[in-house]
Amino acid sequence: MARELYRSLHTKLLTLPNDCRVFPAHGAGSACGKSMSAATESTIGEQRRTNYALAPMSEDEFVAVVTEGQSVAPLYFSYAADANRHVHGLLDDHAPITALSADDALAAQAAGAVVLDARAPEEFASGHLVGSVNVGLDGRFAEYAGDVVRAGRPIVLVTDDGRSTEARVRLARIGFDEVVGFLPEIGAVLAARPSLSARAARLPAAELAQWLAGDGPPSVQVVDVRNPSETEAGMVDGAAAVPLPHLLDGLETLDRDAATVVYCAGGYRSSIAASLLRSEGFASVADVLGGYGAWAALAT
Repeated sequence: MARELYRSLHTKLLTLPNDCRVFPAHGAGSACGKSMSAATESTIGEQRRTNYALAPMSEDEFVAVVTEGQSVAPLYFSYAADANRHVHGLLDDHAPITALSADDALAAQAAGAVVLDARAPEEFASGHLVGSVNVGLDGRFAEYAGDVVRAGRPIVLVTDDGRSTEARVRLARIGFDEVVGFLPEIGAVLAARPSLSARAARLPAAELAQWLAGDGPPSVQVVDVRNPSETEAGMVDGAAAVPLPHLLDGLETLDRDAATVVYCAGGYRSSIAASLLRSEGFASVADVLGGYGAWAALAT
C-alpha cells in the first residue's frame, strides 16, 4: 500500500498545479497516518514545501519513511472497510436516545451488551457500574472504543449529562450503530444501589516500583498497551507489550489471577485497557497514573 501511495502521489496528485486546493479526509490524531497536520485545508504547493513524505526520495526510501513508526491498526478497521462496501441506513442524529433504567441496563448487559462509560478516567475510577468499559469521550473516543468493543455488539452508554447523543454519533462514524440506550444520572443510580458500584484502582508510578521490588502482591504482571513505536523509547522491565488494538485478541496470553498493572503513555489508554480486563474477569487490575512518563521520571 505504501508503494501504491507513492505512485498515487507522484503520478496523480503532484501533477496538479501548486495552487490546487487540498482538503484532508482526516486530521491530527487520526490513526490513518503519522505526523498529520491539524490544518483543515492546504494546497499542492504548500504540501510540496512542508510535507515530509514529499521530499525528494526514491520509492524504496518513501516506503521506509512512511511505514516507520506507524500505529497498530485499530481493531475495527477491517469491519469498517467491509461496511463501507455495503449500503446502510443513515443515522438520524437528532433522534432521541432511549433512557434506560438501571434494571434495563443490567438486563442488556446480561444479554451481551457492553456498558461503555464515556466519562473521564478519574470519574470512572471513583465509581462505575460493575463490568463497564471506560473510554473517555474527550479523547479519541470512537477509535479506542473500536479497539475494545467487538463490532456489532450492542452498547449501553454512560456519559456526563447531555453528551449521550455526541457519543452515539461518534460511534456511528466507525459503523457502531447498535446503541440500545443510555443510563442517565449514573451517580444517583450508584448511590441508591451501591451493590452495582465498583471502583478502579489507579497506581502511582512509585508504588508500582515498590511492588516490583517485592513490597506488594506476590505475583504481578505488567502490561504495556502503547504502540511499538512508543515502546522503542523504553519499557518497564518485564512488562508484556500488548498494544491496545491487540488486547481483546490477546487476553489468553495474560494471567487472569495475577495482580495486573497496565500503563500507556499518560493514563488515558491504560484506563481503557484496565477496565476491559476487569470486565473480562481479571481478578485484580490497576493502571498507572501518568503512564510511562511518570515511570521514566522516577529515574531522573
